[in-house]
Amino acid sequence: MDGTHHKILVVDDDPRLIQVMVESLRLFGEYEVVAAANGVEGLERCFAEQPDVIVIDVRMPQMNGLQMVRALRGDPATAQIPLIILSALVQDRDHLVGLLSGADVYLDKPVEPEQLIAVVEQTIQLSQEQRQQQMRALAEDDQSMPGEHT
Repeated sequence: MDGTHHKILVVDDDPRLIQVMVESLRLFGEYEVVAAANGVEGLERCFAEQPDVIVIDVRMPQMNGLQMVRALRGDPATAQIPLIILSALVQDRDHLVGLLSGADVYLDKPVEPEQLIAVVEQTIQLSQEQRQQQMRALAEDDQSMPGEHT
């Protein structure tokens, strides 16, 4: 790290998982970590805390993680924040939907703290141009896949 402490927002409705992630990110990654229990609270905390990265679960009450990702990407004030989905939904289609919604990375639960920290570091380093290239590549791949296009 460059000596500055990055702020991570963790959004998940499982209090035990939040506790483990917060402690792991603080201890091993030396991050400042804030948490939210659902997508609505996550959006509020995002605007209040201005995190450097957000780790988001998909299945949550009030606003799910995919809705939160789309809301963040659709707002110029938050569109550039690196977003990591961390979900128990592990099918290829779940990954594709999460990434096409605007997440930079899709991780499967459970995740080891070391892997989460490595992905957070990599995601922080992504430039806006790299992020846009990823989205274009995903969209092109999705268009070329046979199947459920309407």
